[in-house]
Amino acid sequence: MASPMIAATTVASRFPVWRNSSQRPTTIHSRPFAEECISCELRSDDFFCGLSDAALKALQKIKHTATFPTGAILFMEGQAARGIYILCQGRAKLLTTNSDGRTLILKIAGPGEGLGLNSVITGKPHDLTAEVLQPSQMTFIAREDFLKFLTEHGDACLHFAHHLGRDCQAAYDLVRSIGLCQSAPERLAKFLLDWSNGVTSTDGAVRVKLALTHEEMAQLIGTSRETVTRTLSAFKRQRMIELNGSTLVLRNKAALQSLAVD
Repeated sequence: MASPMIAATTVASRFPVWRNSSQRPTTIHSRPFAEECISCELRSDDFFCGLSDAALKALQKIKHTATFPTGAILFMEGQAARGIYILCQGRAKLLTTNSDGRTLILKIAGPGEGLGLNSVITGKPHDLTAEVLQPSQMTFIAREDFLKFLTEHGDACLHFAHHLGRDCQAAYDLVRSIGLCQSAPERLAKFLLDWSNGVTSTDGAVRVKLALTHEEMAQLIGTSRETVTRTLSAFKRQRMIELNGSTLVLRNKAALQSLAVD
């Protein structure tokens, strides 16, 4: 069987073809495909928010939808931009790797986010690699079609400029966090708080799915896997958190907040 990377490269090279219903499943995690952008629930969130009905109908004509397995590579750092990917279901990570093989994850993208927008707009090669973190549904729009869409729908230009600005701000925040935080425990505490942001506490505890390996958490906060493992163990001994499989439980959020701002 082909590896996820090889399979993804093959699929990406012929993405517009890989949309025949006989070639892909119709659900992900028991959730149905949202075939029409104009009626998709993501319209109220992130990438589609604020677009007019006319713009959504135009996108519907030029988009192609397919599923990708965990580990699939959507595009690689240094590769020419073929188009933009819109994450409908699932998660993907955006990462960069230096010549020594050290990896830094800049972002974990969720449903409603666009991937590769900067390179599609500027025409420059991708400066990041996008890898699927869990089985995902993606909508793909070829670069030429997307640029033509922008020229025909002026109201969408400001909309996508906002997304570029938001991505830039997120990169600034990451650099600030890694560069100014004094210790790995501080950075990890901030990451755990950010990951659980918006989740309502139950009986004084916050529970959230954390389907990331220690290595991936290390790549997100700029440290080593061993440091993440030791720090998580320390947090558990201090009863700040619990980890039950992929479920993270914040038992003492105040203590984590105090550590994160030190």
